[in-house]
Order: sequence, then C-alpha cells, then structure tokens
Amino acid sequence: MAHIARLKSTDDKKKAVIASPPFHASTLPGSVPTLEAKLGFLMQPGAYPETTTKVDAVETHMSWVLLTDTHAYKLKQPVRYAYLDFSTIDARRLDCEREVRLNRRLAPDVYHGVIPLTCDAEGRLSLGGEGEAVEWRVQMLRLPADRRLDHLLRNAAVGQAEIERLARRLARFYATAGVEALAPDMYRQSLAGRIEDNLRELASLEFGLDPERPERIARFQLAFLRRHADWFDRRVSEGRIVEGHGDLRPEHVCLLDEPVVIDCLEFNREFRILDPADELGYLALECERQHAPQVGRWLLQAYGEASGDVPPEALLHFYQSCRATMRAKLAVWHLRDDGRHPPGTWRATAEAYLELAQRHADAARV
Repeated sequence: MAHIARLKSTDDKKKAVIASPPFHASTLPGSVPTLEAKLGFLMQPGAYPETTTKVDAVETHMSWVLLTDTHAYKLKQPVRYAYLDFSTIDARRLDCEREVRLNRRLAPDVYHGVIPLTCDAEGRLSLGGEGEAVEWRVQMLRLPADRRLDHLLRNAAVGQAEIERLARRLARFYATAGVEALAPDMYRQSLAGRIEDNLRELASLEFGLDPERPERIARFQLAFLRRHADWFDRRVSEGRIVEGHGDLRPEHVCLLDEPVVIDCLEFNREFRILDPADELGYLALECERQHAPQVGRWLLQAYGEASGDVPPEALLHFYQSCRATMRAKLAVWHLRDDGRHPPGTWRATAEAYLELAQRHADAARV
C-alpha cells in the first residue's frame, strides 16, 4: 500500500509525497473513505478540474494543503484540540466556509470557495461530483512563493515601497474592521489571562525549560498591564480593538502589486479580537527574528502615517514581548509531537523567542 513519507522542515509544516504505486480514485462501495484514501486520490493530477503536471502536499497540525500548478486545496485534518474541534465532517465544512469568508477580507481574489469531495454509489471519489460529500476543501489561487514575505526576508529582497503598500492595505483593513464592544477591564483581563497561560505552559516541568526566565518576563508583563492600565483603556475607548487577522506572520503575506494576506486564524474568534498595534507589532517581531528589523520599522512608521494611529512605543514593545512569549509556548508544544522532530530544535526555538521577549520587555520599561 502506498504510504505518506514525511520530511523535516523548519516549522510545523511538513512536505509529503505519496510513494508508488498510486492510489485508485475509488473505495469499496458503501464504505467510508479513510483519510489515507482521500489523500491518495487527491495526490493524482487527474483528480483536478485544471490541468496540472504534479500535485505537492504540505501537512500542518490542522490541515493538508494540496498544490497543483495553479491552485491550492486545503483539507482539514480530523483533529480535536482544546482550542478547536475538527472531528466531524460538519465541523470541517463550517470551518472551510468560515475560512473563505474571513480571508476574503484581505485576499478577495485568492479564496475561490468551498468544494466537496464526493463518493458515489460505486465508491468512486471525485471533486464536486455526484454522490455523498465525504470531505470539504477550500479552493485557493496558488500564490507565487517567491513573493512571500518570508522568502523575501531570507533573501534580503524586501523594498521599503512594497512594505509601505502593505501598511496602507492593512490600515484600510483595520479602519473597516468591526470594532469589538467590550469593557476596558475585560480587555485587560483577557491579556492577563494569556500572559498567565503562557507562563503556566513554559514553566511546566514537562518541557524541561528553566522556569526562571519566563517567570521574570511574565512578572514584568503583568506589572506593565497594571501600571499602564490607562493606555489599554484608551485603546478600547478609541475603538482600536477590532476583529483582525489573528496570525499576521511573514509566511502569510504575499507582496504582489496589491499585497494580499492569507491564512487568518479562522477557527477561534477570540484570538482575532485584538489591537492592530499588537498584530502589526507581531509581524514586525517576526521580521526582526529573520534579521530584518528595519522592515518592521518601515511597516510601523507607514501604518502610523496612513492610519493616524501612533501608540506609545513602550506599548508596542509590551505587545511584542507577549507575542514572543506566546511563540515560545507554541514551540515547546511541538515536544508533544510523535517524535518527527528533534526535541532540541523546539527547545532552541523557544529559548530564542524568550530572548526576544526579554529584549522587548526591557525596551518597554518606562
């Protein structure tokens, strides 16, 4: 039987190929196709309405993305975590629909829609064909990888003008995003809860980190939140807390003539309720991590000019410190994987993010 060969990568995404012989585009009549059967069918170039020379696959913890020459098709993994539940086909369909709707805000021409993977009475699988829907997929335009911001950062090929275009696009997005109606103390409580959650995970004996550093960082973050409560309250009263993207990282930004941003955090609305200064600070932080801090400075300056929103610099550093701590937490969570990654890789990543968290905490001291 064909199998899925997993390869190492630098993040939580793993390339995968289907080994010979190929799967047939059918299952036993009356049976429910397995995930392996679905993937086997979807790896065949003939399964797609468009002509393609090959199909590549990328796996994440929550999805499989099948790449043809011109399109990307995202298949949700049947997984359940504390923060999401994709264990049923209806839940996966609803999340696909939500993903398309939300991502059209910043990439209207990229997200084409949701199409079913069907199985007919003879057990034949097809995309959007006759029979019962046995899975749902998001269909997207495939974007040029060499225009992704993470690729451009690695190759020191980012220009200030294109970052300024991105900043103006994001300024328009946040200006029209729905303002969240919440009490100022509730916003501060939500931030405090996330700080405490990050600390609880990073200080756990399960991951083998020295708890002293995350404890010191969290103490500062909580004290900053108390000391500058008026700053956070003002952000709420000015209508700055909106439903944003939720996961604004370089790999989700494509610098076309009109920049597009994909892969918003669609599965949990709470994580999308945020201050644009927090989200933009996050993108600037990730640029800094890829040795391009000037790109983050261009972004924040151009956003301030386009939006008229120039928050205190210390507040930006606070948000960046919190985001770096969160990324450290996500890194150590990979230690719960099934042994596909060397543990030292994720511990080193967590330590690097904690170093960034401390650096921005120090910069936030006022």
